[in-house]
Amino acid sequence: MEVTGGTRFILPDATREAVRDYRWLHPHFMDEEGNLVMSIHALVVDTGERRIVVDTCIGNDKQRAIPTWSNLQTSFLADLESAGYPRSSIDTVLCTHLHVDHVGWNTMLLEGEWIPTFGGARYLVAETEWRYWKDVDSSRDVLADSVRPVLDAGLVDFVPMDHRLCDEVWLEPTPGHTPGHVSVRIASEGEDALITGDCIHHPCQMTRTDWCSSADYDQVQGRRTREALLERYVDSDVLVIGTHFATPTAGYVERRDEGGYWLRVPDS
Repeated sequence: MEVTGGTRFILPDATREAVRDYRWLHPHFMDEEGNLVMSIHALVVDTGERRIVVDTCIGNDKQRAIPTWSNLQTSFLADLESAGYPRSSIDTVLCTHLHVDHVGWNTMLLEGEWIPTFGGARYLVAETEWRYWKDVDSSRDVLADSVRPVLDAGLVDFVPMDHRLCDEVWLEPTPGHTPGHVSVRIASEGEDALITGDCIHHPCQMTRTDWCSSADYDQVQGRRTREALLERYVDSDVLVIGTHFATPTAGYVERRDEGGYWLRVPDS
C-alpha cells in the first residue's frame, strides 16, 4: 500500500514547505508539490533454508480507528504467493514492534474467528515489546485480533532484542518508537542489509533527525537511536531497507555537506 500525502498525522513537522527544499527526496519519496510518499509493506527474507516475513502490514477485515485502514480487502496473500511464497511455506514471522500496521496479517478471519495466517511459522516478538504492550488499553483491539490468537495457538516466541535467528539474520535493538523496537540485520555472501522497522519512518528523517514521529513512545530516545544508526551505517556498503519507504524502498546512507544524511538509491 503506497500513499502520497496525508502523512502529517505521523510526521507533523514534515510539511510541504519544510521538505520541498530537500530535492534528493524527489521523485521516489516526495512529489513535486512536497507531498511525502510512504508505503506499508511486508518484506520476505529468504536464506535458502529459512523463509522469514518481517512485519505483516494492516491485514484484511479489521476494524481500525483510521478509516482508510479499516475493513481492508487487499490481495496480500495472493501477492505473496505470486512472488513464490505461499503462506504455508513461511517458517518465521518477525514483528519489529507491535503497532497496528505491523501485525495485521499475523491473523486472518475464517468463519468468524481470527486464526494464525502462517500456521506453520514461529512468530517472534521482542520480550521487552510484549511486556509493555500487553497491559496498554489503547492496543487492546489490535492485540485481540492480531496478536493474542497466535499467542493462544502457541506460536509465539518472546526473544531478546539482539536475538540471532540464524547465521545470516539477527536483531538490532532500536528502541524509542516503542520500548522493544528492533531492526533486522542481514549478512550473506559478503552483502549486508538492514531492515529499519519504524526507527526511521521516512527518508526525510535522515536529513532532519529531529523530526520525530507522533507515534513514538519516547521521542528523545527515538532521535538518539536514529542518529546512532545513521552514523553507524553512513558511507558503508549496508543496504538500508525502509519498512515504510516508498518504492524503490532501499538505498545507502550518505553524509550531506550541508549536515545530516541522505539515502542514495542505487543507480541514482
